[in-house]
Amino acid sequence: MTRTATLYKGQKLTDEQIQMIENAKKKPIVYDEDSPELTLAMEKAFRLAAKNRNRYRDIS
Repeated sequence: MTRTATLYKGQKLTDEQIQMIENAKKKPIVYDEDSPELTLAMEKAFRLAAKNRNRYRDIS
C-alpha cells in the first residue's frame, strides 16, 4: 500500500509520520511481476531516464 502526503516548505513531520517511516524501513522489499527486481542494465537505463527528465524540469 502506498500512502501519500504533501509537505509544505518549513513543515515538520509529526511523530506518527516519523514512526511510520521507521517501520517501513524495517519491512523487506517484495518483488512481483508488476514490479520486478531490476537488473544492472535496467537500473542504469532507469537512472539515465530520470536524469534526462530532471534536466528539463521547470524549477520554481
